[in-house]
Amino acid sequence: MNLKIVNKITPTLTPSDHPYLNGAWAPLHEEVDATEMEVIGEIPKDLSGVYVRNTENPVHDAIGTYHPFDGDGMIHAISFKDGKASYRNRFVQTKGFLAEREAGHSIWSGISGNPKKSLRPGWGARGDMKDGSSTDVVVHGGEILATHYMCGEGYRLDPYTLDQIGTAPWAPPEGISAHPKVDLTTGDLLFFNYGKQAPYMHYGVVGADRKLKHIIPVELPGPRLPHDMAFTKNYSILPDMPLFWNAELLEAGFHAPTFHDLPTRFAIVPRFGSVNEIRWFEADPTFVLHWTNAYEEGNEIVLEGYFQEDPDPAPIEGPNINPRLGKLLATIDENSFKPKLHRWRFNLDTGKTTEAHVDERNLEFGTINQHYAGIKSRYLYSTTTEPGWFLFNGIVKHDLETGDSSSLYFGDNRYGSEAPFAPRLNATSEDDGYLVSFITDLNRKRSECVVIDAKNIAAGPVCTIILPHQISSGTHATWASHGECGQ
Repeated sequence: MNLKIVNKITPTLTPSDHPYLNGAWAPLHEEVDATEMEVIGEIPKDLSGVYVRNTENPVHDAIGTYHPFDGDGMIHAISFKDGKASYRNRFVQTKGFLAEREAGHSIWSGISGNPKKSLRPGWGARGDMKDGSSTDVVVHGGEILATHYMCGEGYRLDPYTLDQIGTAPWAPPEGISAHPKVDLTTGDLLFFNYGKQAPYMHYGVVGADRKLKHIIPVELPGPRLPHDMAFTKNYSILPDMPLFWNAELLEAGFHAPTFHDLPTRFAIVPRFGSVNEIRWFEADPTFVLHWTNAYEEGNEIVLEGYFQEDPDPAPIEGPNINPRLGKLLATIDENSFKPKLHRWRFNLDTGKTTEAHVDERNLEFGTINQHYAGIKSRYLYSTTTEPGWFLFNGIVKHDLETGDSSSLYFGDNRYGSEAPFAPRLNATSEDDGYLVSFITDLNRKRSECVVIDAKNIAAGPVCTIILPHQISSGTHATWASHGECGQ
């Protein structure tokens, strides 16, 4: 391996038994460049592009209870071309990261903390939080865009060097949520935000030239906690779900998500539509972290995602569980909130919604061939998780046309990342390509990049690349071709 250590950050963290500060979630504090890494098998020569992963890596002790989504963003990128791979990783140099590095300690309380304990004004839908830019990542207009769970400025990096470019100049004052969507057909990036001030949500479109083309308010009854959006060829879909902050506690300064006895609502608006063109549809009450795709079929708009059967689960209990962490652990454990692959149909003629589960297993973090985003897609790749944990232990491939599925288990004490689809060069069908994922192997105390044939995931990796260090498990990842990265 040809390894260059670019930088080492000295953390001020004190030893802790917090489950998300150890094991597969142990934070990483070094930045490296690596080539000529050990490869088990052979890297396919028709795999060409960049896999980009965002992870959470706290540097300082939390103010209050640490939540794994509070960590500072770190981008990992592995670039493939002509059967070779190169890797590098860098912290996202957010304003909060730089301020805390200068101070030598945390300045802002996190998701599970009291914002009144933050030492300075901050960012986010809740307010007075650090924008760690550590949740989601996409590639748009030839740049990486990293975003924060509860809204932030959006940080841009070069997809090859990971040089910092700055914040998104088009972001509105309220910021942008994680999960903006890129339409590869048009080059548009669709985004939304949410917060505690009326109208409580905005929706917008940024062109392939990275300039704002459209933005409108989406009026909600009060503060909400949407996490994702979806789009079709002609429409955008924005949810209003009944898991949101308790209004009485919010007035007292406490941000306590509560599941309310209300229907789920969906705003459907033409991509460049006005406020007057928003149509609302009602559905069964639930909360959804992630949608997988949406498309138009006749007079219906079809939406697919993961319907939570228990959006406000009871705390996890056990002899080795800190009671103070029980509720936090439950809210990020799929075995607790029970997400099921689900399909909604919105009839544009009648205004009615029909819906049903597609699969009864607990599944989430689905990916598709992004060239089929916004149109009907046949194949979906979801993750399965370790009970009691936010750790991905395998992948399920669905054939949504036949109803068949296949699966891959990563192995005991081996936990993967979100696995986006990478079309092979000159692909001839929707699933003609690969899934790419980082695996943290606690048995060997290392991380790997695995490449899996998307046509036959059960066969396991076609190659495994040994990474230069163990990375934190983290949340989201993306794939971009070299053309999409600006080459």
